[in-house]
Amino acid sequence: MDLAYVLVYVGLALMVLLSGIGSAIGVSKGGNATIGALKKREDAFGSYMLLSALPGTQGLYGFAGFFVMNLKLATLGTVTMLHGAAFLGAGLSLGLVALYSAIQQGNITANGIAGISSGYDVFGKTMILAVFPELYAIVAFAVTFLISNSI
Repeated sequence: MDLAYVLVYVGLALMVLLSGIGSAIGVSKGGNATIGALKKREDAFGSYMLLSALPGTQGLYGFAGFFVMNLKLATLGTVTMLHGAAFLGAGLSLGLVALYSAIQQGNITANGIAGISSGYDVFGKTMILAVFPELYAIVAFAVTFLISNSI
């Protein structure tokens, strides 16, 4: 197999792998906070669940990026080293940004869940603050889309 194809498939794998790991860590942080919060205030489970699920979107961005780049791969005749570098760059950029933003979003939502369980009305404020790390994952997905269009 040609090195260019290796770079393409490593880029695709990193895109899905890193974003999925970040989402798994982020939703686990929210889930762990929810378990602790249920001991104090079980009636707020709906709020806990919504906040816990937020970091899962980064994994979806990784899958969407994979889909976009895989469609591009299907249209290429021959894969050059430049193509391989573009796929690797897209995979690293989306994968790493999604990994980090999901973990940080999980930290924010876990703190919000703890605040709600302590009786504070912070659901809406937590949702707003949790969007900030998400924006960077969206930007990284947009970069992946732009890379696919430039190939």
